[in-house]
Amino acid sequence: MSAIVTGTVFGTLMNFRGELQALGGKVNEPPYKAPPKAPVLYIKPANTWSGDGADIPVPASVPRVEVGATIAMVMKGPGEVAGYVLMNDFSVPHASLFRPPVKYKCLDGFLGIGGRLLVQSPAIDPSAFVMEVRVNGELRQTVAFNNLVRGPGKLLADVGEFMTLGAGDALMLGCDVGRPLAAVGDRIEISAAGMGSLSNTLVAEPA
Repeated sequence: MSAIVTGTVFGTLMNFRGELQALGGKVNEPPYKAPPKAPVLYIKPANTWSGDGADIPVPASVPRVEVGATIAMVMKGPGEVAGYVLMNDFSVPHASLFRPPVKYKCLDGFLGIGGRLLVQSPAIDPSAFVMEVRVNGELRQTVAFNNLVRGPGKLLADVGEFMTLGAGDALMLGCDVGRPLAAVGDRIEISAAGMGSLSNTLVAEPA
């Protein structure tokens, strides 16, 4: 469990401009027929949570794991952000960026949660967040949060139109395109200024 996140963790799909660009005309095809008009959310249940430094078990049927480095808003109360924390939203690679099957995102341990909260303050500009992703020490991705479709404030307001986030809940800002792939034995570390780092190692799930 997490000392920072005590409620429900919500992920956000299609919140980076690069994701929509990668879909191209497919976003207008059935069954969707149009780009999303509201935030597209999913839940990462408690069975997926892993702390900083934890080993994450990977089933033998999964040769590669997609790294989903992101930042989440942790709520102080309805509509009020307590701060920001690193998250690694691991998933099984799937062709659909828009609505991947739940079973590909909710395997045991498949959400790394950082141990350091960057407390919200007027001096913090989330659009200036930059995250680095390293696999076995090699820089594999840099994520700039000035490329969001909905910035944190807009995302929170839009989500608030159809649901209420309570104290301890967390809302991920989304994952950019270019997500690295990793395999059993790889150590993944993500870092961002003010939030420290989050490190997890992929291990083989016991038979």
